[in-house]
Amino acid sequence: MRLLMLGGTGFVGGAVVNEAVRRGWSVTVFNRGLHGNVPEGVRRLRGDRTMPDGLAALAGGGWDLVVDTWDGAPRAVRDAARALSGAVPHYVYVSSGSVYAPPVGLGTDEDAPVFAAEADAGDGDYAHNKAGGERAAVEVFGDRALLVRAGLILGPGEDIGRLPWWLHRIARGGEVLAPGPRDLPVQYVDARDLAIWLLDRGIDGVGGAYNVVSRTGHTTMGELLDAAVAATGATATLRWTEPDALLAAGVEPWNDLPIWIPRGHEYRWLQERDVERAHAAGLTCRPAAETVTDTWRWLREVGRVPARAGRPARAAVGLAPEREAALLAALPA
Repeated sequence: MRLLMLGGTGFVGGAVVNEAVRRGWSVTVFNRGLHGNVPEGVRRLRGDRTMPDGLAALAGGGWDLVVDTWDGAPRAVRDAARALSGAVPHYVYVSSGSVYAPPVGLGTDEDAPVFAAEADAGDGDYAHNKAGGERAAVEVFGDRALLVRAGLILGPGEDIGRLPWWLHRIARGGEVLAPGPRDLPVQYVDARDLAIWLLDRGIDGVGGAYNVVSRTGHTTMGELLDAAVAATGATATLRWTEPDALLAAGVEPWNDLPIWIPRGHEYRWLQERDVERAHAAGLTCRPAAETVTDTWRWLREVGRVPARAGRPARAAVGLAPEREAALLAALPA
């Protein structure tokens, strides 16, 4: 199989490239050549898809599958899809659950309304960019476009820093502010499982939209943080704290304490989406302990969370040590 990866040096793109190489595929990546590296044997084409003639390096090529993770201006997806319409039979666009237009209920499936966004739009916010990217891919490839609506993505290579924040924090040891309840279900996908699924379905010629994430409760906050304690070998004590106390203290779910979204929160749907379509189509999710352990091993090798390839940095996640200490001190004994 011949894969064209648009990007290929970031988190998800890197996981896709590594999986394709593992399979023995012929892999070509197309990017500006400014960030990261690719495995030995991968062909690298250079170009800036946001510039006039920026796709020229793709001319004359032919592939069996293209995967695109772009989250900038939708028009870049449209232009790439048009340039490749005669060179590849199937277009896989890695989108996001963020495309769903509010209000979004628990158990949302792929038929729910998405944000209105144009295929030729310029750069906007993340949700509209992804919705516009979906529209662009479908505009050109129709039912030969696979829209992969990922959820929370974890695993080695993570460039947002959610799981890495917890691992680094727990590795420091001591008393750790842990957001309750322990049995709160968590829904996410390991980037490697995401890559396996989208390549499998891509070569099958599957089209349409899929929520590609684990079932709700694949793990819990307790299991995830216990796995982090085990992986790091830290002498850390998890101090489980009820959601009401944290919210009353101004703790912001998802950002201040990454991954955590308590029941009743307006964004709780991000971890309670309907995923039966993807699982019926073969999605398999590895145990949470494997994701946590492998992420810690990778972090020890690289030292810190890498910068996002080719896109502006997102706001840092996680409580500052002094704020966490103040919150812990204010809790009843």
